[in-house]
Amino acid sequence: NEGAMIEYGTDTTRTIASLIFSGTAKRFPNITWIFSHAGGTMPFLIERFLQFGASAEIIPGVTTTGQRVGISGNRMPGPEVLGYLRRFYYDTAQSSNPVALAALKKVVHVSQIVYGTDYWFRTAEDTDRGLRTATVFNSSELRAVNRTNAERILPALKIRSRSV
Repeated sequence: NEGAMIEYGTDTTRTIASLIFSGTAKRFPNITWIFSHAGGTMPFLIERFLQFGASAEIIPGVTTTGQRVGISGNRMPGPEVLGYLRRFYYDTAQSSNPVALAALKKVVHVSQIVYGTDYWFRTAEDTDRGLRTATVFNSSELRAVNRTNAERILPALKIRSRSV
């Protein structure tokens, strides 16, 4: 239904914002957060995430006006918010298309993007085809997204893959 189509990504975005602006991400710096759906609508709302500080061009081409008051009165500067966004990880579930992936790649480094399928809604084959044909990643970046980024944050995957 239409609600589910929109709400999954929006809920992901709300969670990201809540973790940052509530101070939870700061209180728990050792948690590895992995968000689905390429961060939901976060890459498209990047100006809103960063606007709660002084005016600045934090990401090339994204100039914020600096409203100076964030969610719940939080006054977290844009660069600090961006630091959290760039520390989190994002999977490719339901997002293996050039629009979503290019937007995410503008916000975070490829090292923070991991493979995800959202099976059974989308198969691994569909996701693989989308990642390849999106042409957002070069071959080494695609290899990182498909495997090595996950192996870095979940080392047991690397050990297990060698024994199979």
